[in-house]
Amino acid sequence: MASNLETSKPDKGPYVKDLREGMEFIGYFVGRNPRLDPFRDPGRGMYLRMQLVDRTGFIEARMWEEGDQIFEEINGGRLVKVEGVVERFREELQVNIRRMRAAREEEVDLAEMTRTTERDIDEMWEMVLEVINNITDPNLSALVRHFYADPEWIAQVLKAPSARRVHHAYSGGFLEHVYELILLARPLLDLYPELDRDLLITGILLHDIGKMLELSWGYDTDYTDEGRLLGHIVLGEREVSMAIEGIVGFPTRLALEVVHLVISHHGTYEWGSPRRPKTLEAAALHYLDNLDAQVNRFATLLADTKQNGHPWTSYDQLLRRSLYTGIDSTSLELN
Repeated sequence: MASNLETSKPDKGPYVKDLREGMEFIGYFVGRNPRLDPFRDPGRGMYLRMQLVDRTGFIEARMWEEGDQIFEEINGGRLVKVEGVVERFREELQVNIRRMRAAREEEVDLAEMTRTTERDIDEMWEMVLEVINNITDPNLSALVRHFYADPEWIAQVLKAPSARRVHHAYSGGFLEHVYELILLARPLLDLYPELDRDLLITGILLHDIGKMLELSWGYDTDYTDEGRLLGHIVLGEREVSMAIEGIVGFPTRLALEVVHLVISHHGTYEWGSPRRPKTLEAAALHYLDNLDAQVNRFATLLADTKQNGHPWTSYDQLLRRSLYTGIDSTSLELN
């Protein structure tokens, strides 16, 4: 079955955002989270379920026949070539996969598969460097430069996502999140002069560095073993603490405040912080971080849905609600 599909380098095929009910297509996608599930009738065996992903979004997909035969070939977040038809199930579109095989990397352009920040990478990086150069505390400056002056680390920062799914979950998302937090912090620092500017900026720059070890990225973003076992807060605290130990004369109290920023930035125990914010800068960092993350998640969901002409997003499990795009559903029905 897998060898019958054409293997010469073709067009990508339709993007996820362009898939419509009833459409028959052949195209290339990232096969995310493939797994075998049993039919309700045990005698029918197993079917394959997964998500088809490209830079425009993702769609649920099912392969009802011979899915168990192709599962091992495409397991592990592989590129896949799919022949299928778009159907509607419980008011949501999904793909009924007729045939599928693993695709070769040379058949596909990575840029077609992965979503990328819409902001200018060079402009964001220049602004971040300017902020780093304006840190006046010599200890905090040395700590930040331990990471942001390392060429190998910089190369990761420019491409890394900020999360697997939740917010800024695309190439360049880590840098974009830091950039946006700096912009959000500026009026807050003006409004509250009692905030330690250098300390808050350091927290913004370092609070998520554990994600460099928590996540792996390429065609798709996934968790590393360290990420699954420890999480980015623990990994980030470890990286920051080791860097502080290498700076001669770093004040003990300042070290405590910096580490507290890292471990408390999620704000609550339920969200994974081992400590809640207990300093002014930690409180500011948490609320800035949450604001940027939530608005980005809303904006991404709404933009994807509006592009497809729908008035409401699908139900989001994390937000526990659907979001309104502003499109008048009444006018759609009339048309």
